[in-house]
Amino acid sequence: MNSLDELRARVATALTALQQCADEAALRAWNTQVFGEKGLLKKAMSLLGKVPKAEKPATGAEVNRIKESLTAAYDAAFSEAKEKALQLSLTTNPLDVTLPGRGRPRGRLHPATQILRQIYAIFADLGFQVYRTNEVETDELNFEALNMPAHHPARDMWDTFFTTTPGVVLRTHTSPGQIHVMREAAGKPIRVILPGMCYRNEAISTRSEIQFYQVEGLVVGEGVTMADLKGTITAFARRMFGPERQVRIRSSYFPFTEPSIEVDIDWPKDDPNRDRLTKGTGWLEILGAGMVHPNVLRAGGYDPDKVTGFAFGMGPQRMLMLKHAIDDIRLFWQNDLRFLKQF
Repeated sequence: MNSLDELRARVATALTALQQCADEAALRAWNTQVFGEKGLLKKAMSLLGKVPKAEKPATGAEVNRIKESLTAAYDAAFSEAKEKALQLSLTTNPLDVTLPGRGRPRGRLHPATQILRQIYAIFADLGFQVYRTNEVETDELNFEALNMPAHHPARDMWDTFFTTTPGVVLRTHTSPGQIHVMREAAGKPIRVILPGMCYRNEAISTRSEIQFYQVEGLVVGEGVTMADLKGTITAFARRMFGPERQVRIRSSYFPFTEPSIEVDIDWPKDDPNRDRLTKGTGWLEILGAGMVHPNVLRAGGYDPDKVTGFAFGMGPQRMLMLKHAIDDIRLFWQNDLRFLKQF
């Protein structure tokens, strides 16, 4: 570029090209050709170094005028292009202001949380308090304090997950909470439930999972008997499942209770999966219970010659399966909205 005349000619060509830009993309490309590092204005600025000293003021003023005119023309063209795009969008997809608004889907409580809250409410009416304890426990509290020393074969029933810290495990049941409560109560009467997540190294099936909720119950005081335990469980079952459902109490064995029982509820007779889920018995176990073993009372700081107690552990998810005839416990953790939206 050797003269102002040549610059003016190129500016005229650029303005003509600007008028032919049909959309924002073309305008941005034009902007790069004119205002970019290798654009027209950069070349125009180089012209100032080649003119005589006496002509530099006039030449500089002319270059600035050209820059301002190009900038104003670009801004006007860009605004016009945006306005055209907006009008095209409004006419192509017109907004119907009479349509109702789009409501946001409402969240809801997970079915496991719902059944837990039902359990809390029932036991609150029976005078129980809710007490929460750790999901990560020591081997001592998870096993030994519950009358299961290292050599005890009952540990095979509670195969668990071990952490990298020696002697620390993911709890297999909520029963370690009994020791925490008794040591905190320090000899006072106790009537609590202890809800929480448990973990077991089990084969996953329609009836069992490696993680599940459990609700522990503990009552300790003077004169507590098996009759109190049976009355509490029966009252709970009638509130949870209704007076028409059958409750079956049978003897069992747990190392931390003596004597021990298990409680079953009859499965709906019209469910085609009844025999498969109940192993042909028609009953599904919902909890294990019993009178607190003297060794467990001692581990919690109580004298078994002065006080007695009962404990139970129930599976809330199995109860929900029973209430709604759900035939696969794995559904609770698959996050399938088709299942969860039913509750």
